[in-house]
Amino acid sequence: MNSIMPAAPILVVALGALLLMLAEAFGAPAKTAEAGADLSFDPTAGRAGELAAVASVILFAGAIASLALWWAGAADTTSSALAPYLVMDRFTLFFCFTLCVGGGLATLLAGGYLPEHQIDRGEFFPLILLSTVGAMALAAAGDLLTLFVALETMSLGVYCMIGLRRGSTRASEAALKYFLLGSFAAALMLFGGALLYGATGHTDLVGIGSSLRGMASQPGAGTAMSIVGIVLMLVGLTFKVSAVPFHMWTPDAYEGAPTPTTSYMAVAVKSAAFAVLLRVVLTSFSGAELASWGSGWPPVMAVLAILSMTVANLIAGRQSSVKRMLAYSSIAHAGYALVGLVAAASKPELASSVLYYMLAYTVSTAGAFGALILCGSRGAEAVSYADLAGLGKRHPPAALAFSLFLFSLAGTPPTAGFFGKLYVFSAAIDVAPGNPSLYWLVVGGLLNSVIGAYYYLRVIVFMYMREPEPGAPIAKPMRSGYVGFALAVAAVLVLLLGVFPGSSLEIARAASLGAP
Repeated sequence: MNSIMPAAPILVVALGALLLMLAEAFGAPAKTAEAGADLSFDPTAGRAGELAAVASVILFAGAIASLALWWAGAADTTSSALAPYLVMDRFTLFFCFTLCVGGGLATLLAGGYLPEHQIDRGEFFPLILLSTVGAMALAAAGDLLTLFVALETMSLGVYCMIGLRRGSTRASEAALKYFLLGSFAAALMLFGGALLYGATGHTDLVGIGSSLRGMASQPGAGTAMSIVGIVLMLVGLTFKVSAVPFHMWTPDAYEGAPTPTTSYMAVAVKSAAFAVLLRVVLTSFSGAELASWGSGWPPVMAVLAILSMTVANLIAGRQSSVKRMLAYSSIAHAGYALVGLVAAASKPELASSVLYYMLAYTVSTAGAFGALILCGSRGAEAVSYADLAGLGKRHPPAALAFSLFLFSLAGTPPTAGFFGKLYVFSAAIDVAPGNPSLYWLVVGGLLNSVIGAYYYLRVIVFMYMREPEPGAPIAKPMRSGYVGFALAVAAVLVLLLGVFPGSSLEIARAASLGAP
């Protein structure tokens, strides 16, 4: 028991998912609200509320288990029974907490959204739990085998959740597009991992890093194979974080999926992808040659960061759909986080800026999608900017919540988003004296933050300063205790991280892979 105790957060969510599957399969048949007809063919129809409550409790229990192990110091020593396949260190616990919080908020949003839009399918909740298990294992992966299995465990559940609205051709297209492109990216990673194994003789990340450092000092026959393997691995990982130019799937998948699924993809999938990207590059690709600006991966990541920020922000500003705008916004935020990753190449301890950024981004984005859900009901959904016109007068609480999360995403103090951007840009400035090119990266990030503020503020202008056009459709806010509770939790976290950022940053520093 002592050897597997460090994996308690993953085990809590995994066991909870299995029990929830049994509850879904053997639950009592529900009745429709309209006619009271027996729905024995789908026993969980009409039970989204109770399943959402149980699933969110399981995920928040996983977050509590992560905190308990952190304060108990259980992550200070690596379990020999789990290593190198699962590395349950403070880095992993930090992301387990972030993933469970993000997943829990998405689950609560689903508890209100699915019944409202008559897609009340109970399989959604075991799927989101099992996907979170894969995401947590991905953050803990210390071996290429674990990495691939965890990646597929996370992705398969997400593919299904995107296509939950079976009668929608847009949802089916989004699920198929993400499945095909995701499978292609996973195949590239698998091929890259095979090449790295062939070149180094290791599948564990630490062993690969040691062998690659030896190759750099004494180039041999395996050098070219290892370089191709590194490139393929980075392509697959940057696809998962939706960095430009590997972002093609993101807008369609985000727009076609049910909004709780979109929220989960934006927070949990992206956080898990950044966790494994950080672990791979700072463990396996951290040698002096590979991490150098002249011959390594940092300049490539810097270019991807600039492209992600610039392309996504410019396209987001031209969108008429608020949901699609938030999709491009998530691509831009991947670019901001990559700035911290580039800085961590010179000083691994600066990876703490990316950890803090992902936590701030998780609560802000989950809140933004939750507010979008709250702003519309079935038949009167909030889709375009015009749908939100006058919302500040019609439903002040929904407009206020949406405004708070948009301000955080824009990086306005005193919200979590402001300090998230401050820390990643400060990390780049910290190492810029030794590499002046990073100053330009920071300037690009600041300019893009200004561009991004335009389309966030545009939503607020429509809510408070525009009136609906005569005859135009008007979004009618829904009523849901689940969505309201999720927004309250997200708002509290956004303000706590913004008003008291020091404590959270210290925790992120302790969780960094470069921490002493």
